[in-house]
Amino acid sequence: MPRTPRFTPAASVAMSALISASALVASLAASPAQAGSGPVVSVFAHGLDNPRGLKFGPDGNLYVAEAGPGGAQSTAGQCAQVVPPVGPYTGAETGGRISMVDPEGNVTTVIDTLPSSQTAPTQGSLRSGVADVAFIGNTLYGLLAGAGCSHGVTSLPNGIVRINSNHTATLVANLSAYQKAHPTAVVEPDDFEPDGTWFSMVAVRGSLYAVEPNHGEIDRITPTGNISRVIDVSAHEGHVVPTALTYHGNFYVGNLSTFPQPIGSSTVWKVNPGGQIKVDETGFNMILGLAFDSNDRMYVLEMSGNHHVPTPFTGRVTRLEPNGSRKIIADGLMFPTGMTYGPDGNLYVSNFGFGTPPGSGQILKIDLEHWQH
Repeated sequence: MPRTPRFTPAASVAMSALISASALVASLAASPAQAGSGPVVSVFAHGLDNPRGLKFGPDGNLYVAEAGPGGAQSTAGQCAQVVPPVGPYTGAETGGRISMVDPEGNVTTVIDTLPSSQTAPTQGSLRSGVADVAFIGNTLYGLLAGAGCSHGVTSLPNGIVRINSNHTATLVANLSAYQKAHPTAVVEPDDFEPDGTWFSMVAVRGSLYAVEPNHGEIDRITPTGNISRVIDVSAHEGHVVPTALTYHGNFYVGNLSTFPQPIGSSTVWKVNPGGQIKVDETGFNMILGLAFDSNDRMYVLEMSGNHHVPTPFTGRVTRLEPNGSRKIIADGLMFPTGMTYGPDGNLYVSNFGFGTPPGSGQILKIDLEHWQH
């Protein structure tokens, strides 16, 4: 049975395909890839630790979730663990981070005292921590994916935290407890995260919506901490590992799938607010980001295009035109893990999102504003 490429990401043998240190140094110094006549792609910010989801705040700055450096604390014997070879995890009470990037690309830390954890060394000690961020009004919220006892962390469960003005965090919703009390229809015993591995979050009409890949669900969370299920994706589609979530009149969710996977097996589904799901687009690979521009065009971020397993420098962004045609606008990305459309009309992508040394994470800017297409 194939294992879920959880993000962490907890993956498979593909993670052993990471590039050498010398190749990494050379790649960090090189210009990011762009596709043929596509828009200019440049490094907007750097020095991040496993960057994941990202959103622009009402102040015009970009906020980035970071998985952080992981940790060495073990909770073996205290609670149910993630089974080998992915687990057991080890973790740390701090190290998960949210950073702010100003319009000039300067990075400052908003908070770095959130949990960070990592898979077993045999799986590359791959990190998870803060998975995504979102704003309701002027209030910043973070989605925790690297917390909970099964991740070596006892101070906080996986959940939603509110970031306070004094750079502290307050737990708003305990998603670990919710998942344990409300299991999904499809559970893979040999591939199960007791605390979940939450990945994407969006704010819609005063509530937060989050997707969890390992169990396969989309949930609604109010600012007061009420949690309800929008849809059990696993009950409709099986163990497809839904990861990317965005909202554009309806919810759109893309999946990572399991490794190794048939080329083109990742899908984008449309989910209405009532929880009805239907296929919207097909033929992608390892989707980790979705976004819409001001002209209602969808952008799909693939971690590794046209590959059966995660492969370095094969990430790409594809634009879907209203007439149904598709155009790859950026490729050669290194394990990209998140994407957002900015108020300036450009796309921003988390690059070097996992499996690379501390501080190697980047935010790329894809300059759509000056691209005449």
